[in-house]
This record gives sequence, C-alpha cells and structure tokens, in this order.
Amino acid sequence: MSLFRNLSLTAFAATVSALPQGFRSTPAATSTASATTSGSASASATATSGSGINIVNNLSQTVYLWSTSDTTNNMQTITPGGGIYTEKWRTNSDGGGISIKMATSDSEESVLQFEYTKSADTLWWDLSCINLDSDSLFISSGFDVTTDDSSCSSATCAVGDTDCANAYQQSDDVDTFSCSTSAAFTLNLG
Repeated sequence: MSLFRNLSLTAFAATVSALPQGFRSTPAATSTASATTSGSASASATATSGSGINIVNNLSQTVYLWSTSDTTNNMQTITPGGGIYTEKWRTNSDGGGISIKMATSDSEESVLQFEYTKSADTLWWDLSCINLDSDSLFISSGFDVTTDDSSCSSATCAVGDTDCANAYQQSDDVDTFSCSTSAAFTLNLG
C-alpha cells in the first residue's frame, strides 16, 4: 500500500499545485450511489464510471471554475443562490490527478481547489487553500464537503477560518482523504 501511495502522490504532484504529503485513510464503501446532475454547468472532459461531485454555489455572486488535468477545460460559471456544477469522476490521461479550481473572479489568482485522483475503486481527495487569498469570499462564507457514504470522511471549513484544519494550507500538510469511487460528493460554497 505504501508503494501505491507514493506512486499516486508522484502522479498527483505532476498535475496539481497543492502537493499532498500524506493520506487520511477511510474504509472503502461497498454501496453504490449516483449524484444528481441538475445544474448550470458540466465538465466537458470524458467522464468515467462511478459517481462524482456536485459543487453548489450558495454565495450571492457567480463562481468561476476550471477543471484541470493534463489540460485545462474551458472556464465554467456557477450561478449565485444555488447554482450547481456537476462532474463525474474522471482520470487524467497522464496518470496524475484532477484539480477543480474555483474563484470569485474570472482569474485563477485566488482559488479554492477540490483535488482528486481516481485509482481503481478508490478516490483520493482533498481541499486546498494554498492558492486562496485569506480575504476570499470562500473563507468569509465557509465551505464544506459531504458524501452520501457514511464510511467516508467529510470536511468543513467554518466561516472566517483562515487556517482550516480540513484543507491544505501548506504543501506539506496531511489533509488527503480516501473514499469509494461510488460515493456522491457535495461541496457547498457558503
């Protein structure tokens, strides 16, 4: 398992800006689930089998989003007041991870990232605030990740928490989680 973690970490580091240095392991799930797909935007890359993530914009302004792998997809927007972006779990053609970068402007200068790597039936995931300004609307409004699988971890960054323990603040933090690829995730912004 240690070799798998090191190989996954190396591939993940080649693609995303926040390099996980360790993993928080949770038991794999055996149930299947499907994410709802209503929303204003969808990933344009090829989706893989399994569930995925819904990102819900509960903020009062538009959220701009880029889903990146070995290439960056076109910028998407999530409408304020409950707009949803849906992405099925996918793999990176170079073996690395996927980073969904979210911003409150059409610039990638200050981004919150949901990062994941799909490997067989396991999804390694994290939140990263490494490239997020401390005065970001995401921080002042809070955000959280939940799943429909009780054996998987959730993550919450409370309103105003500029040093959230459930998200990467530095590249050597240990804030990566694992879950079954059959789980449906929801990331609530605000």
